[in-house]
Amino acid sequence: MSITHPALKEDNVAVVTGAASGIGLAAAKEFAKLGMCVVLADLEGDRLSEACREVAALADDGEADIVAIGTDVSKPAEIEALERAVLQRFGRVHVLMNNAGIQPGSSLFGPQVNWDNVLAVNLIGVVNGSRTFGPGMIAHGEPALIINTGSKQGITTPPGDPAYNVSKAGVKAFTEALQHELRNTPECKVSAHLLIPGFVYTGLTKGDRTEKPDAAWTSEQTVQFMLESLERGDFYILCPDNDVDRKTDERRMAWAIGDIIENRPPLSRWHPDFADASKKFISGS
Repeated sequence: MSITHPALKEDNVAVVTGAASGIGLAAAKEFAKLGMCVVLADLEGDRLSEACREVAALADDGEADIVAIGTDVSKPAEIEALERAVLQRFGRVHVLMNNAGIQPGSSLFGPQVNWDNVLAVNLIGVVNGSRTFGPGMIAHGEPALIINTGSKQGITTPPGDPAYNVSKAGVKAFTEALQHELRNTPECKVSAHLLIPGFVYTGLTKGDRTEKPDAAWTSEQTVQFMLESLERGDFYILCPDNDVDRKTDERRMAWAIGDIIENRPPLSRWHPDFADASKKFISGS
């Protein structure tokens, strides 16, 4: 596939958080294949070290161009240390992918620690990364990208994991505000993009499964779709999967916003009085 976005070129620098596995690792590998210098950021440990070795094997000079830096994105001091280390080694950043995420599960009145951890990593980690790296990316004046990983659950907010939904809804609102800020900054060549994966088989979603379900995409498929969307200049990178096509996603999202417009109960898609109507609307029947 031919990549034409000017930020995605040989010798440019990409920083990926949550890079030890899943979508983050798949993205790091694709950036390395493009000849970019890649920084893998994740919690310190064997998984990060192994991921770095896998990515380095794809680079012409892996030892020089690929580096892993242990980072807890929920801690501003560690994000600031990450930026200092990257700039010291590579001089500037052209792609920042704020992808780190966790999903321990939550309930409205469940353990506070689950809420604290999910919001700190999934939302504040994205805010920390964007706010820390963004000014320098604007200042160097070269084309650059900030890609934040959201979720369809942050748009349709299905019942079952409210902390995760809140965190991803926050990522959506933050990234929209970020792109508005960037496009209204004089001479700014940085753009922001919201990655909205479908059902992807990763460590975050696999649960007790040992094999990828037929309905799920791989991380690699998701990243290829992301790259194609970036080439088109899409802000909302709304990924399908093997079970849900774009039309279905669009109608689910339209129904969700319709709760406000039509003054229905919240989450009416799962309300017994509206369940049949929502199914008909979403199916287009």
